[in-house]
Amino acid sequence: MTNENSAESAQRRIADDLIAIGLRRGGVALVHSSLSSLGHVPGGAEAVIRGLLQALGPEGTLLMPALSYEHANAAHPYFDVSRTPSNVGLIPETFRARPGTLRSVCPTHSVCGVGPLAAQLLGEHHLDDTPCGAHSPYRLLPEHNGQIVFLGCNPRRNTSMHSVEEVVVPPYLWGTMLSYEVTLADGTHVKRTQLCRSHNFAGYAQRYERVVDLLCKDAYHSGMVMSALVHILDAAPMWEAALAAYRLNPLYFVQERGTDTGD
Repeated sequence: MTNENSAESAQRRIADDLIAIGLRRGGVALVHSSLSSLGHVPGGAEAVIRGLLQALGPEGTLLMPALSYEHANAAHPYFDVSRTPSNVGLIPETFRARPGTLRSVCPTHSVCGVGPLAAQLLGEHHLDDTPCGAHSPYRLLPEHNGQIVFLGCNPRRNTSMHSVEEVVVPPYLWGTMLSYEVTLADGTHVKRTQLCRSHNFAGYAQRYERVVDLLCKDAYHSGMVMSALVHILDAAPMWEAALAAYRLNPLYFVQERGTDTGD
């Protein structure tokens, strides 16, 4: 079997497995990923992306966080929508660099996307002065019956929970307000200044995986894709469950660093 055929076979397998687990064809999926967890994938990150697109189909919209806080920060307050790399793995970075991929304007917590709803979900992120605010794709995902996919990574890496936190504002959340110089990807490369408040978490470790235990069976699915364990959460029920938990205990989804709760 040629390398091209091997990559196509891997792509089909990934697509079929995701649909079997519970990914909705024609839906909106925000995907967190780990390439190494899948084992050997002929075609690498590109084959994984094509498998996701095949699973969603032409009416589906694929989103991936393109977080860049290691590159755009207080020491380097610059963000170029087209050039600033993400720092969350090879799959999202490959997705960011593909022709036709859109990227939202947020110096630290941008999202990339392709599909019919990508422009709508990404287009107003720049209106927020927080990473995951009211105009961010993270906040809009539940309104579009979206799903959050953890492809070989732990649900603890759930950036959407930051958006829930920004509604609740638990005591650990906020850091300083930073001013970034932003270069837009609109063909004119106009530079402008954008304010964005940082997250803090001083003294706390995130425990967002706890939300899985609060979901009913219809809102959470898991299974294997190649060598990787995959978790799929429905965004709207996740938001409902997380908000309820935060109202009872604003520290429910964190623990003090250096402690072990045993769960």
